[in-house]
Amino acid sequence: MSSPSLSVLDLVPVRSDQTSADAVGATIDLARTADRLGYRRYWVAEHHNMPAVAATNPPVLIGLIGAQTSQIRVGSGGVMLPNHAPLVVAEQFALLEAAFPGRVDLGIGRAPGTDPVTSWALRHGAGGVDDEAVNRFPEYVDNVLAMMEPSGVGLALRGRTHVLRATPSARSVPQIWLLGSSDYSARLAAEKGMPYVFAHHFSGSGTAEALELYRSTFQPSPELDEPRTFLTVNAAVADTAEEAHRLALPQLLQMVALRTGQPLTALRTVEEAEQIIAAGLPESHAGLVEAMRERWVIGDASGAQAEIERLAASYGVDEVMVNPVAGAVAGTAATASPARERTLELLTVPVGSASIGSL
Repeated sequence: MSSPSLSVLDLVPVRSDQTSADAVGATIDLARTADRLGYRRYWVAEHHNMPAVAATNPPVLIGLIGAQTSQIRVGSGGVMLPNHAPLVVAEQFALLEAAFPGRVDLGIGRAPGTDPVTSWALRHGAGGVDDEAVNRFPEYVDNVLAMMEPSGVGLALRGRTHVLRATPSARSVPQIWLLGSSDYSARLAAEKGMPYVFAHHFSGSGTAEALELYRSTFQPSPELDEPRTFLTVNAAVADTAEEAHRLALPQLLQMVALRTGQPLTALRTVEEAEQIIAAGLPESHAGLVEAMRERWVIGDASGAQAEIERLAASYGVDEVMVNPVAGAVAGTAATASPARERTLELLTVPVGSASIGSL
């Protein structure tokens, strides 16, 4: 199997030394780097009410990133559909497709992407994760698909049929993906003949089972005649494996806090994370850190590239989407994320090239 294509997933992390504006500025620079290096896609997530994540509004971020890049596909990883009216999502992404034709992906997820209180507020007091919007997710996916078609969709209301179009004169539509971290979306994507991505970077388990379920039950559709998927991974890559492991510490501690119900904070600097590690973690937390280290891609250029190729072959994919999780050391410019950019650079430089050290 040849080397997989590479893409980027960005949660727009906010460090303890950054404002939201700084974090967005760093993301724009990271997207430019990915575009320059030939990455296939640049997706942004949707999360709410989290001190370390500025990716609250994918369509706004996609518009900013699309305007600052020229080749890379831009999209969502993903839009949490139960938080939004299907017509609003269809209009947003149809307009993005009009602005950046042939470059837009709409990744759709079913999870809330936040805590129950914020979820309640996003849905106008309609309830938490078990409310009607979640239960009607398959219907809402169909609505988004239909509303973005250039011919529009007929809406029967009060005895009359009204035509709804996401944009007045569409010439193309975004590529639409279903995302998930359980077998629910795998089954739904297979049933509808849609592309599908399992959140391997977040879940870390169940990936092989979900992909097998998707592939084995896939039903061809007019848009897709065979299963299409790729792998997502967290990655920190540096000039040495030792430095890469050091740079991964802030995000490792952030994920421990998320999984153990600790208060979430802005992303720590590398030095702040080292102080916490030096003071000693509870045994259960230390075990979580080690388990995540084993699942993430952390190392130098040759080691990281080899691991990505191994993962791609293991899961039978020709594309890997990297979430660059390398942190920042004290004194890093607030509007920059050099270690994240370095991760993307080192993953694309031929191993053994004399240019590795000069990027």
